[in-house]
Parts: sequence; structure tokens; C-alpha cells
Amino acid sequence: MRCALIFAFAAAQSCVLAQGQVNSEIAQHDEATTFRTRVNLVMVPVVVRDRQNHAVGSLKKEDFTLFDKGKLQELTRFSVEETSNKPGAVKPQQTLEAPGGEPPAADFPDRFVAYLFDDIHSEFAELARVRDAARRHMATLARTDRAAIYTTSGQTVQEFTDESDKLEDALSKLRPRPIARSAITDCPNITYYMADLIVNHSDMQATGVAVQEAVACGIPSQGAAQFVRGMAQRALGAGQQETRVALSVLQAVVRRMTGMPGQRLVILASSGFVTPEQQMEKTEVMDRAVKGNVIISSLDARGLWVDPSLDASRSNFFQQRAMFDRITAMAQAAVLAEMAYGTGGTFFQNNNDLDAGFRQLATAPEYIYLLGFSPQNLKMDGSFHSLKVGLKTSSGLSVQARKGYYAPKHLATAEETAKQDIEEAIFSREELHDFPVDLHTQFFKSADGTAKLAVLAHLDVKRLKFRKAEDRNRNEVTMVAAVFDRNGNYVTGARKVIEFRLKDDTLQNRIEQGITVRSSMDVKPGTYLVRLVVRDAEGQLMAASNGAVEIP
Repeated sequence: MRCALIFAFAAAQSCVLAQGQVNSEIAQHDEATTFRTRVNLVMVPVVVRDRQNHAVGSLKKEDFTLFDKGKLQELTRFSVEETSNKPGAVKPQQTLEAPGGEPPAADFPDRFVAYLFDDIHSEFAELARVRDAARRHMATLARTDRAAIYTTSGQTVQEFTDESDKLEDALSKLRPRPIARSAITDCPNITYYMADLIVNHSDMQATGVAVQEAVACGIPSQGAAQFVRGMAQRALGAGQQETRVALSVLQAVVRRMTGMPGQRLVILASSGFVTPEQQMEKTEVMDRAVKGNVIISSLDARGLWVDPSLDASRSNFFQQRAMFDRITAMAQAAVLAEMAYGTGGTFFQNNNDLDAGFRQLATAPEYIYLLGFSPQNLKMDGSFHSLKVGLKTSSGLSVQARKGYYAPKHLATAEETAKQDIEEAIFSREELHDFPVDLHTQFFKSADGTAKLAVLAHLDVKRLKFRKAEDRNRNEVTMVAAVFDRNGNYVTGARKVIEFRLKDDTLQNRIEQGITVRSSMDVKPGTYLVRLVVRDAEGQLMAASNGAVEIP
């Protein structure tokens, strides 16, 4: 649909252009609010800590070095996010329908904590301890916090809410739910890690340990090797399936979190798992989290872990078995650490004080650096690129950052980049002021109890940059208005693209007052957060504003 763009901002405001001029010089059309991900800019979240484990926020761009496959990269993006200053609640604006008074203020959420319990890989005792600690932690959440509960099996879900009884009901349903293994430990006990060594790497030491254990379990020595290989094949298939399911759920939770306005934290409580066959899937989870400003922090549900290989009184066979158990445990923990450090989060391990763990993980690092670079001579082959982030002068500082990424198979277009910029801004609370935009709302209730919510944006066109072509001043402005409920859940949105084809006289003399764009959406009565983002194509300037409306 194409139509004239000028609307009345209020009853007293007049249009700045005649109707005929508008039709020929400015037009707008609606688009669906869908986005695609930009992939040609690699963003690396980095947390720097001092000897006391405090996050450091005073470093500059020139203090960092970043290597991609051993090659030094130029940092094209650099920012430091101070997460300790949480945004305050947004007060509802006065609507045009009710000029006599302002609706009461509402406590809109500004922090979202998703508790993801790994019920596939955790044992009952571990899950029970984590559940009880999580219950105590949820009781301490602030009024403007919202919590959700998910499980890697997908069998327990509670979406974001501030209602404690709903959270308690979801917690009471937590229990181990392995999906490809029985609850009874097999003999011999071949872990996913050992199965990968035996089947994919023909590791003789791992095979020998498993064969010895099989014989001890009563398997005839003549057929023990074949028996072990068959069990390893089954363990490998089960491990691959369970890891893929866990990663797919984590991916879905991160995707869900990108739709929340404000600070976004995922606490992954798990006994750990390994990803020998799922490296790309794991990296894709971190990529989405980084692009969506979602922090993943991990809690090792095993608590204080004692290395069984330290028991010198055991036989040589048990020493070898304990060595593989230790390596397996380290590999499982490494995945949790990589998820956390690769997204700017924290990893809590080897500690039985799970209450302290949840307190620590639910608090984002005070400072997170975002380093961005466009890879040099990047091949569109989907290969893995190792990353190394360092400091030119360490001075006792430690660096936590992601370890790598996978190359894309195509570069993002300008349209995809614009959509990604807008998407990131929509699901944020940050106010952007590259050019002035005023946000107002009004609503009209219908007889059936529903309402038509109108979002009006007044744009200062004189501040935009224009490209001269065919005697016209051209630009394209995209405006997205999004509506969220009181728990921060996305409700609806509207997207408009405004095409400017202005004559010189119009640009210089007849558009001084700017223009007003109106977007209308159907909503039910309630209290809503309104987020407005405007971006122009020529200058890539952005403006973003927050508002709220209460519809009785």
C-alpha cells in the first residue's frame, strides 16, 4: 500500500506540504516486521578482570589485540557496556484520548532471567540441589525483574512472569529426563566422550579400559572388544542426540530472549556435556546470543568435584578408568565455560555454595567490552576461525572472550544489515538520538472491548542526509513501532518504509516543521511498553525512544 505520508500530529498542527506535493515527493508503505541476521561483522564480547576478580571498565580500544587464525585484525567496532546501571521503569505517556490526566506509572521489567535446567544430563541429587537454590534465589528478584523456567528436555516450561506461584509450580516438576539413555548405568560404563574416542578416533587406551571393564562385568574376553565397540556405537548415538536436543533448546531460549526489552540473562544449570559432533551448533548458539545481547552464564550442578584419579590406593585399571572420568568431567565443564566466556557471562564451578552461585550468575559483569571486526580476506566456506583476544599491557589482568566463530557462506547485504541494526535497537531500552524523533501514543476503544493503539512519530527531516539523483533529494527511512506487555513479552509491531523524493524548494523551505508518521495496531486493554526505532538509509542515522500506555 502506498499513500501520502503527512498526518495531523494533533488537532492544532497542520500539514507542511500540499496533498499533491506529498504524493509526488514522499510516499510510504508498510512491511512485515521480520529480520535477517548480519553475518559479515564478527562481534566478540570480552570481560577483563583484575586480581580480585573485579571487572575492569577503563580500557580503551587501543589496549586490545584480536587475532583471527593468528592474523592481527583491525577493530572497526568498540564499545563498553556498563551493566551495573540498570534502566529504570518507563512511565506511561499521556494519551491524546485522555488529556485531563496521566495514567498511573507502571513498573515495567528491565531485567529478564531465564533459568535453563539441564534435566537431560543431570542426576536427581544434582538437579534437586540446583532446584532448591534456584527457588531461594527467585525469591530475591526485584519488582522489575521477570523470570522464566526452561528445561533442556523441553518438558517443563514457564514463560516470563513475576508470579511466584507459577515459578514454584514449574520448579516442582523438575526431574531427570534422559531421552536416549536408560536411568540404569550400563556395565561397562562408556561415556559419550569415551565413545567418541573409541568410534571416531580408534583410541587404543580408551578401548583397552572399556574392554577390561567389560570383562570385569562378566563379558567373555574373546568377544569383549566387539561388545565394547557395539556399546560405544550406541553410546555415541545417544550422546549425539541428547547434546543436539540440549543445544537446540538453548538456541530457542536465546532466540526467545532476544525479544525481551532490557537486560537479558540465561543461567544454564547443568552437570555438563560434551560436543565433539556439534561444534558448529554450539558456535551458532553463541553467535545468536552475542548478536541478541544475551548473556549466558553457567553453573556446574555437580558442585565440589573430587578427582577420583587422586586416590593412589586403587589398582592400575581403576587409575586408568579414573583418568578418563576426570578427562570427561573436564570436557563437560569446558563446554559450560565456553558458553559463558563466549557471551560475556560467568562460569561457577567446583563449589557447593549454589546460593552464592545463583547470586553471582544473575548479576552481569559490571563491564563488558564489545569488539567488532570485519575479517580480512574472508572465504565464504563455513570454516572455523580461532580467535585470541589479548591486552597490550596485562598488568595482572585476565581476559575472558569467545574462542572462535564459523565463517559465513555469504556476506550480508545492505538491506540485511539495516534490518539487523533495527532489530537490535527494538529489543533494547537504549535511547538513540542521531536525529530528533518525538513519540506520542493515542488509543480508541471499540464496542467489543478491544482497542486501536496509534503510535505517532514526529521526524525532524532537516537533520537527515539526502542523495541527489534526477533532480530530487532522495532517502529512505524505516520506522518500526513495537508493543510489549508488562512482562516484556512482544505483543505486536508495525513497520513502515518512507521514501523521500524531495525537490530542492521543498527540502529548503517547505518541510521545516518535519513530518509525522502514524502506525496503528490492535491490542487488548492493558499496560504496554512502546518502543520506537527510526533509521535512515543514506546516513545510517538512528533514533530510538521508549514510551508506555495504559488502556483501561
